[in-house]
Amino acid sequence: MDTIEHRTVSVNGINMHIAEKGEGPIVLLIHGFPELWYAWRHQILALSSLGYRAVAPDLRGYGDSDAPDSISSYSIMHIVGDLVALVESLGVKEVFVVAHDWGALIAWCLCLFRAEIVKAFVCLSVPFRPRHPYMKPVETMRKFFGDDYYICRFQNPGEIEEEMAQVGAKEVLKGILTTRRPGPPILPKGQAFRARPGSSSPLPSWLSEEDLSYFASKYEQKGFTGPLNYYRSMDLNWELTAPWTGVQVKVPVKFIVGDADMVYTTPGIKEYVNGGGFKKDVPFLQEVVIMEGVGHFLNQEKPEEISTHIHDFIRKF
Repeated sequence: MDTIEHRTVSVNGINMHIAEKGEGPIVLLIHGFPELWYAWRHQILALSSLGYRAVAPDLRGYGDSDAPDSISSYSIMHIVGDLVALVESLGVKEVFVVAHDWGALIAWCLCLFRAEIVKAFVCLSVPFRPRHPYMKPVETMRKFFGDDYYICRFQNPGEIEEEMAQVGAKEVLKGILTTRRPGPPILPKGQAFRARPGSSSPLPSWLSEEDLSYFASKYEQKGFTGPLNYYRSMDLNWELTAPWTGVQVKVPVKFIVGDADMVYTTPGIKEYVNGGGFKKDVPFLQEVVIMEGVGHFLNQEKPEEISTHIHDFIRKF
């Protein structure tokens, strides 16, 4: 890890921390919640050894990047704007994109807004979901999954942060990163992130105590509010993306998901991915890989396989 270089770049009015290594075509690695550039540690090393320049930012609000105060500063326009400015700062016209979880949602919008920047996109865990012209996201999720659905629980500023503070960053992160419960994720009030008494389980083989401590150290410094503001901007994003209603994503895509992923096991997702809807909305979807027995954080759980999948796809372009 000590061969990975770190620097801060000024993009779109914020200071963004990036981790990078290697020379060659750029692979932009976009993390999800509740992660950091560090979620891509294995892929940075693997891709840089294969002749690529791997670049993994801390998104705004995360890690060592700036965290604006206002919720509206976390709109999809701001986040995609950060990445477009980052690509420009790297001195190139286009990049390969690999993204996971919230990073995938952001990358789908990057592909919609600025397809000419994306040579090809390897998407982990979260498929494209077209904007519904009449249904706001949070209200719709509340209707289908209830008030304790995690995205609904994240909406009120300060409320979930207080519960997280009572448990502690390390335990919160351990609970999220290691859960194998099928979706949709539910967080009952007062019980969110709390382990049952006497149920402390060892970390899985793919997540070391050192890894968990690194993640926790950054959240202890900065808190969870910035990352949670991405969820609080979902209805705003729905309003802002109205001009792209019905627009297809027209970049080459490979989609990879674990069959034990909380997203993939949420009602409706399997049918969309495998039933033709996904391919209709993303006509250049070239591959769908479903990894048996693998959970949500697949780039960390199966790093060698994911790195191979990425390389096998992007080397075609």
